[in-house]
Amino acid sequence: MDYRSSMESSETLRNKCAACYRQFNRMEHLVEHMKISYHSGHEPTCGVCKKHCRSFESLREHLIGPLPKQECKNIFSLRGCRFCMMILESPNARRIHQERCQFSSVNDGLATRMAALGLRDKAIIDYTSSRSPKVVALSCKMVGGGSDGSLDICARVCITDESDNVVFHTYVKPSMVVTNYRYGTTGIRPENLRDAMPLKHAQRKIQEFLCNGEPMWKIRPIGGRGRILVGHGLDHDLDRLQLEYPSSMLRDTAKYPPLMKTSKLSNSLKYLTQAYLGYDIHVGIQDPYEDCVATMRLYKRMRYQKHKIEAYPLAADAQNRSNQVAWRQSEVDRMSPDEMLSISRSDYYCWCLDSLA
Repeated sequence: MDYRSSMESSETLRNKCAACYRQFNRMEHLVEHMKISYHSGHEPTCGVCKKHCRSFESLREHLIGPLPKQECKNIFSLRGCRFCMMILESPNARRIHQERCQFSSVNDGLATRMAALGLRDKAIIDYTSSRSPKVVALSCKMVGGGSDGSLDICARVCITDESDNVVFHTYVKPSMVVTNYRYGTTGIRPENLRDAMPLKHAQRKIQEFLCNGEPMWKIRPIGGRGRILVGHGLDHDLDRLQLEYPSSMLRDTAKYPPLMKTSKLSNSLKYLTQAYLGYDIHVGIQDPYEDCVATMRLYKRMRYQKHKIEAYPLAADAQNRSNQVAWRQSEVDRMSPDEMLSISRSDYYCWCLDSLA
């Protein structure tokens, strides 16, 4: 290799992103990339080569996709957990870990559990069995309204705690005529809704439970009494319930970047449960209890991710805006790719931060 080729190779290596390993011809291009990529220690990372990926879907492609990195694929096939994507110390450690990492399905569902207790509904919110939980999951099931039955109307709602206990369940009396009960997926019949709880009544109970005695404007994730709400497609469920709740308290598995298919496309809850929890849901009639359990399990798996603790982990934090000075070309010329990564911060709230609250 001649001197010029050696210099070009060295320059390209210097312009290589320390997170995603993308290479650039010029330093200013790397700087622009770092400004808009928001790489951080909260991104899913390959346990072999330490490459940062935007989502677990990207990490899965990197390890076992159609065109994986061969070295990483070989090691992952021997020592990698196919549910949490972690690399273990040995094939035996992987086997033991994966057995613990895979969840079993909720075979009995809510209907069977309630029948065993001699209950039709659990319309009174139970604060005692779950000891006033800080985190709860919510799921609604919709029937159809309108001339073609395509308008979603909330007809059933369930709330569970972190231990899969039912905190609240009720059928909801529709405020408009139901034209399609969607029985094949909802299991809801006209008689279930005839004497059901009115929407306004259910809305008030859920709102009071979530706020937990705190004014809406005062609710915050850390240090407040309001409850964190987990679900899949929460914006839609809350809209159908005609219920408002601060976005800072929502943990939506359909919108959480590490769990999304692309930056704009969500994965289905059915897929997420099969891929990352190891069992199937939505086989036949869909139970809201089953959805609550699945979203809570996904949330807890994300919450217990072990990431480096940072004083100000979000790019939007006021304290991090001073870091933008370092992105000036005059300053960045003296920084290595690793130093750039060290001052880069995430553009989304990582759920692991909830475990620090």
